[in-house]
Parts: sequence; C-alpha cells; structure tokens
Amino acid sequence: MSNSSKFGGVFTALVTPFTDSGEIDWPAFDALIDRQLSAGIKGLVPVGTTGEAATLSDDEALALITRTVERAKGQAYILAGTGSNATDKTIKATKRAADAGADGVLLVAPYYNKPSQAGLIAHYEAVADCAPIDNVLYSVPGRSGIAIETETVAHLSKTRPNIVAIKEAGGDAARVTDLRLACGRGFTVHCGDDGLALAFYALGAAGLTSVLSNFAPALCVSVYDAWAAGDAARAISLHETAKPLADAMFIECSPSAVKYAMASAGMLSPKTRLPIVELSNTSKSLVQTIIANELAKID
Repeated sequence: MSNSSKFGGVFTALVTPFTDSGEIDWPAFDALIDRQLSAGIKGLVPVGTTGEAATLSDDEALALITRTVERAKGQAYILAGTGSNATDKTIKATKRAADAGADGVLLVAPYYNKPSQAGLIAHYEAVADCAPIDNVLYSVPGRSGIAIETETVAHLSKTRPNIVAIKEAGGDAARVTDLRLACGRGFTVHCGDDGLALAFYALGAAGLTSVLSNFAPALCVSVYDAWAAGDAARAISLHETAKPLADAMFIECSPSAVKYAMASAGMLSPKTRLPIVELSNTSKSLVQTIIANELAKID
C-alpha cells in the first residue's frame, strides 16, 4: 500500500477520557473509537499531544495503544504516539507499540532539550532503526520549542525508508510545498492544524490529523471527502463551518476545550490531568455559542 493511500483522509488525535478519580475511563474510550469508525475516520492516534501523553505513565500509554489496536485494527490505521524528549525512552516506547500491533508511530520533536538539527537526525535515525514500523515525524514548534527543518526531513526520508511521513503543525501551509519538493512525492505530508486542513489538501497534503474530529468527526470527514471528490465549493463551505469550531478547540490549552465540547454532548467527562485544567466559565460560554452557531449551518 502506498503512503498516500495509507495516510489519505482524516486521522483523529484521540483524547484520553478520565474518570472523576483520574483513572482512564475505558468505556468512554471504547465509545470514542466506535464513534470515529462509524463516521469514516481513517486513522486513530492514541497517546499524542491531545491524549495528554506527557501525563500518562508508560503502562497507561501502552494500555491505550493496545486497546486501540484491539478495537480498530484493520478498520483504521493505528498511529501510536511514542515520541518524547529522550531517545532511549522513545525507542522503548516504539518497540512496545510495534509489539502491540500499531501500524506506525508518531514521533514528536524532542521537547525541552531543543537539540540541533544534527541532534534531531541522530535521534530519529536511532528510533527508525529500532523496529520495522512506519515512523511519522511530528513538527510542532509551538509545543516542542523546535521545528524539524525541511532539509532535515529530506535527509531522514532518504536515509531511513521507514520514515515515511510528517505531521506538520507549525501553522505554515507553505511548508507543504517545501516538503514535497525536498522529499519527493513518495513522502507524505499530514496536516496537523484543523484550521489549515483545506489549504494543506490543496497543496498536496494527504490528510489531516485532527483534534476537532474527537467532537465532530463527520464534519471533518465531509470537508476531506468534498475536496477529494473535486467539489471545491462544498469543501470551502464546510471548511468555513469547521474553522470556527476548530479555533474554539484551542481557546485555552488543548485538550480542555475539545473535552468540554464532548462533555457537553454527553460523550465523556471534561476532566484533564494537571498541569492542564478544565475550561474557565468564560471560555465555556464562548465554546457553547460557537458550537450552537456553526452546527446549525450543517445541512
């Protein structure tokens, strides 16, 4: 299967539901996966940023990946978040995810350390060599403090055949063209910003890794499907509905807003783990207003 077909469509960066006591809410997680599959989501991403990966224990992270594989393997591409700011820890997590049956691993640029681009190359090559599994780079400078530069991605795409894609979440659609020209058409670019999805698709990105799709998977899929079908007018119209919702999901530190939106629809608890806190009352009111206004527009 080609990279473009594997990564084509919308992936959901899954939230991790918690009970009021702070444990993983497994029934809510199962229901979340089932809702995604029913809506036509093509990929599931457990233990990513939206899943509050930095607050999970190793055992919890593996349990979430294993549960996703058991519930959705063969129905969606399972892209497990295994990146961290320590290469040895990332290697161990990647091996565990591969053994659990994940199709690929999502590897955030090491945060806090702020390594050089040479350090990034050494890190990613070491991880790629540890297991025969798809490696997806994840450039999110707003979270990690460092971007994976285009030249670095190009180098890695050529030296390690299992480094097959990048989730680009730097807020710059022009990076799609830069990456495609530098890495070739066999290397996949995935959009990491809901609000830029349509622009990314138009420039050649294969798909979207979405936060909003936790709450509104069918809407996110419909934007992609309209564009893929060549119906630009409908894609733009749906995008203009999705964009305010996507922006609302980041009104405060994610995933507080998307969890609140889901809680308001009875899907799960809004509980997050410290240092992330639940939405303020002011933000709750704004999110509710945006949801009511935008969802009313969907035909």
